[in-house]
Amino acid sequence: MNDISNLKRLIIMLMMVSITRSASAQVSQAESEIRDIMKELTAAGISVAVVKNNHIIYTHSFGVSDVESQKPLTDDNIFRIASISKSFSATSIMQLIEAKKCSLDDDFSNLVGFKVRNPKYPDVVITLRMVMSHTSSVNDSQGYFTLDTINPGKNPNFAKCYNTYSPGAGYEYCNLNYNMVGAVIERLSGERFDQYVKHHILDPLGLYGGYCVDSLDHSRFAKLYEYDSVSKQLVYAPLAYNPRSQEVKNYLIGYDTPIFSPTGGMKISATDLAKYMMMHMNYGKLNGVRIISKKSSRTMQTKVSDGEGGYGLALRHSHDLIEHKDMVGHTGSSYGLTSGMFFEPKEKFGIVVICNGSNQAYYPGSDDINMLNRKTINVLYKYFIK
Repeated sequence: MNDISNLKRLIIMLMMVSITRSASAQVSQAESEIRDIMKELTAAGISVAVVKNNHIIYTHSFGVSDVESQKPLTDDNIFRIASISKSFSATSIMQLIEAKKCSLDDDFSNLVGFKVRNPKYPDVVITLRMVMSHTSSVNDSQGYFTLDTINPGKNPNFAKCYNTYSPGAGYEYCNLNYNMVGAVIERLSGERFDQYVKHHILDPLGLYGGYCVDSLDHSRFAKLYEYDSVSKQLVYAPLAYNPRSQEVKNYLIGYDTPIFSPTGGMKISATDLAKYMMMHMNYGKLNGVRIISKKSSRTMQTKVSDGEGGYGLALRHSHDLIEHKDMVGHTGSSYGLTSGMFFEPKEKFGIVVICNGSNQAYYPGSDDINMLNRKTINVLYKYFIK
């Protein structure tokens, strides 16, 4: 009897060793392929996180956080993640809607405090929903680093901020939309934008990050690099973490919000971004903490227009990122950085990829998803999810 028991234990041990070796081989192969992608696309560093069955099952950082010193990139490094930041702004708005401070169909002019009307269609109300779904007919032609560009009382050329089509009748991705949304968050909540996101999203989820550069540990910033196509070198982008300290000192709440860039200024690690992603993947809740209601979360994920595969409220769909999967998420691109956060809410998996600088080649015939993100996401899917 003891011999049979010992034999069973031996078989189990051998099976476990075999499984461990197989898993280790898969990890090694995945990491080898990602390093090949980095070499091909001249990437400085990449941080990744993989979620499967509501658990983070893999994180890793490749390459360097500082090209000049060759300091290795680590999972503790934080990045300015660019346009994925918009989803934090949209999540904040959904909280304020649940608090009955506003509705998606409110006239945006009343919310932001100055007239937001396409002068070609003066009788068509531009709603909060239109602004958040990039169907407002607003564009970035006059810039988006100050609300003066679209404020009729500040810019005599404000009309150039509007496209020729009627609000609600077309789609154009626009950063100004979300810098205006940030101002609305301040006007409705009474809190400075960066503080609102910290108090109502980051802190409840236990995440380290934020929009205010001076409130963060600078030693954790991964330097960002833009690719020079002439020299074929990565060039440091020093303005990526510009604290704008003087502007913050003289801050006017409800109007100076673009200083923090609600449209692209979140700084966070890939691992913590994956936790935030899990909250959206679980329709507003993570580890017993509810950030927004299921209804609000589904609203964010429901497409309003066909733009970029189907754009909702700062979350979009991609039908060709992973074959036969309808992925939900967002991309980011700024100062040489590219980022991707995509999840499958029904199958409960998701992937985050952040690169601090590369040759930003794009996949022929695709939407706006950077080739590096596309290739890396598919490698991670193949070895960790499929």
